[in-house]
Amino acid sequence: MKTKVVIIGAGPSGLLLGQLLQRQGIDNVILERVTPDYVLGRIRAGVLEQGFADLLRAAGAGERMDQEGEVHDGVEIAVDGKRTHIDFKKLTGGKSVIVYGQTELTRDLMEARENSNQISYYEAQNVTPHEIEGELPFVSFEHDGKKHKIQCDYIAGCDGYHGISRKSIPREHITEYEEIYPGGWLGLLSETPPVNPELVYVRHERGFALCSMRSQTRSRYYIQVGADEMVEDWSDERFWQELKRRLPDDLAEKLITGPSIEKSIAPMRSFVVEPMQYGCLFLLGDAAHIVPPTGAKGLNTAASDVHALYSILSKVYNEGRTDLIDTYSERCLRRVWNGQRFSWWMTNLLHKFPGTSAFEEKIHSSELEYYLNTEEGRRIIAEQYVGLPYDEA
Repeated sequence: MKTKVVIIGAGPSGLLLGQLLQRQGIDNVILERVTPDYVLGRIRAGVLEQGFADLLRAAGAGERMDQEGEVHDGVEIAVDGKRTHIDFKKLTGGKSVIVYGQTELTRDLMEARENSNQISYYEAQNVTPHEIEGELPFVSFEHDGKKHKIQCDYIAGCDGYHGISRKSIPREHITEYEEIYPGGWLGLLSETPPVNPELVYVRHERGFALCSMRSQTRSRYYIQVGADEMVEDWSDERFWQELKRRLPDDLAEKLITGPSIEKSIAPMRSFVVEPMQYGCLFLLGDAAHIVPPTGAKGLNTAASDVHALYSILSKVYNEGRTDLIDTYSERCLRRVWNGQRFSWWMTNLLHKFPGTSAFEEKIHSSELEYYLNTEEGRRIIAEQYVGLPYDEA
């Protein structure tokens, strides 16, 4: 079998890249280790920067997002009970974000993929890239008990932190940067109306909290918990009680609670690998970088990787611009590190971490006072949150 691009991983990054390439006439094959239902079962964030939303539309998969997604023109940040509104539209010249669950956008991309006549293999086992430094790269895998080999020009590694793509690069050719944060986020999904029309980030003595949503009838709430906490230790009742303690009084009073649909604890870490390319193999999304969820940058930095590779390959195949291939990593890392910095900043300012000195607490409070109480400070937050413009190849 031959194709131009093999995409390893059928999460949002792989599916989005596949659709964008297909619409440029660039054939591709997607290989995924698990079933479609398993992919759709991953409960993840859903705050989409304007650039990501535009990419979904360009991929022909944005119709339902535009119909059902929640357009948010701002967020609120509550510190010690005082709420401050960050007005995106006013501060960024009209930009906004869309709240649309990752499960739903993945479903839309899967449907678009099925209609594209491009090939996808789910439950592909032992996927292995070969000759990624040579002139005749290929990917081998097993499916339905048979061995397969796909010759290709390029390989896109969209298979996450634990996938084979990054592991296929010799260790001496990459550098990894990592920061582990103490504790994690305990998240609860419920069929209840959101407590506020926009997301609310909360800094409180007892720890961080976040009020988010998936729709007008489905809410997602988070509280910061310790590193040794287990989901099984948190009944729904205990979660709601703790959330109410951390919310400003007016929000706590009107919070509507209900049975959880899903509960899980997500650890917090920052991770970046450099470079994000080796030979004909490109790393995208979690295969190359992970951010703590505070700044809503994980899915969005993955989308910017997709945009970078898609725009480069479009010019490679349509204009013969093979000189652009080696610019991929540099283009991506500029935006990746900016997302890392913003996520790190938001995480440290809004969480209560053990071991933080009294001096550091005062510094954090002073910094928050500046950013929340001045228009220039709020503008910086708004510009980072809605996302910086993509680099064009």
